[in-house]
Amino acid sequence: MRRILMLVSMALIFGLLIVACGAPPTQPPAAGEPAAPAVEPAAPAAEEPAPTATPIVAEAGTGSTQLIYWNGLTGSDGATMVQMVEAFAAENPDVSVRIEMMPWGIYFDKLLTSLISGNPPDLFLLHEFEIPQFASQGVLMESSDFYAAFGGAIPEDDVLAQTLASLDYQGNRYGVALDVHGWGLWYNRDLFEAAGLDPDVCPANAEEFIQFARMLTVDANGNTAESGDFDPENVAQWGTHISWMKPTFLSTLWQFGGDWTDGSGNATFNSDEAFQAAQFWYDLIWEEHVAPQPAGFDSWQSFAAGQLAMIPEGSWMLNFNVDNEVNWGVCPLPQFGNQPAAWTSSHVIYTPMSLQGEKLDAAKRLITYLSDQGLVWATSGQPPARESQLAEMTLEEFPSAKILGDSFLEKGRYDTAHECVSEVIDQGYMPELDAIFNNVKTIEQGLNDANARIQGILERCQ
Repeated sequence: MRRILMLVSMALIFGLLIVACGAPPTQPPAAGEPAAPAVEPAAPAAEEPAPTATPIVAEAGTGSTQLIYWNGLTGSDGATMVQMVEAFAAENPDVSVRIEMMPWGIYFDKLLTSLISGNPPDLFLLHEFEIPQFASQGVLMESSDFYAAFGGAIPEDDVLAQTLASLDYQGNRYGVALDVHGWGLWYNRDLFEAAGLDPDVCPANAEEFIQFARMLTVDANGNTAESGDFDPENVAQWGTHISWMKPTFLSTLWQFGGDWTDGSGNATFNSDEAFQAAQFWYDLIWEEHVAPQPAGFDSWQSFAAGQLAMIPEGSWMLNFNVDNEVNWGVCPLPQFGNQPAAWTSSHVIYTPMSLQGEKLDAAKRLITYLSDQGLVWATSGQPPARESQLAEMTLEEFPSAKILGDSFLEKGRYDTAHECVSEVIDQGYMPELDAIFNNVKTIEQGLNDANARIQGILERCQ
């Protein structure tokens, strides 16, 4: 009963949130639809129905053993995933796969409902930081036997050590990681050249980043943010943008030496390090005027339109830039603080506890196949989780995945694992970051309120 109540609670949390539950989305929620600022909301005029998950469906193969595979890959990386599954079905004619893709923000609600009702998909894609949350409720199948040491087909000594470790929870291993995706800096090469910047040289630290942003921010009269005539109320081209606040802020927080918890049950979101990280981005928006106020700003479309020069974004942005014919460049996330760090995560495929028999065998074959095809997956911009595949990538064939993949190996960092990490993200600090960077709350007030929220969650979730 406790497990069911916990899952129902999780489903309600996910279903009520606009932003997906801490999950790095294929394309982040539009900046025009940010999480509500952390202020007391007005009472709704009427009860609104929960969003309905209408999946994008693809069918692969005609085999008699059918697998249902759910994921949140609704962007161009989803098309790459479909191609990979179709190739698997062609090589395994006894198996057919129904792929259902839906936006992350409603995907979780539907997935949790299916797990509660006992009618889940045969395999589904989530992320490594969700393992404690789901495994603690007993809904994930332990997957050690997918790996060679336990008779499976996946060579664990070829999986990145940090990634493999992220799949372990209380002595058990869950899922198979497809990639190590994460945060870097995308930029418009044409805008760099127009500003007199070398398009092959990226800002490496905070000082260079601010200087680049000033040179790349231009008002409607053609004045840059360096000019005394610059009009911050009439900006035509922005130098940068905070983008998806979670990975941007966490990366910056870690670079200053902080985290949201001390790992011993105490929230640390109002530390000096957190203040430094928040001040850095707040000043870019409200003092330097080289980044727009987040609310109402569509970063992806602005980048595609040549109205935004530099954007901290995920490795999954590749195909969007290619599809929109952006003359793009990408580099490791600059070091804004006193140590290198960049937020990273992994797409992980899981199976439910109830899967067995022919379907379990077919699911193992499909998951192994997808793991083996990491170089195909890398064409969507996602660096593979297998060391041998990372070693095969070249700059000529996989420019963004190679650059970002190497940086993740050097300074990538996963979210701090916790059974209630999604609640910490979506109910704890994200509303307060939204309030800070939209100037609804002061930095001190927002960080203190976030810390109190997180502490309450940690105390309830012991």
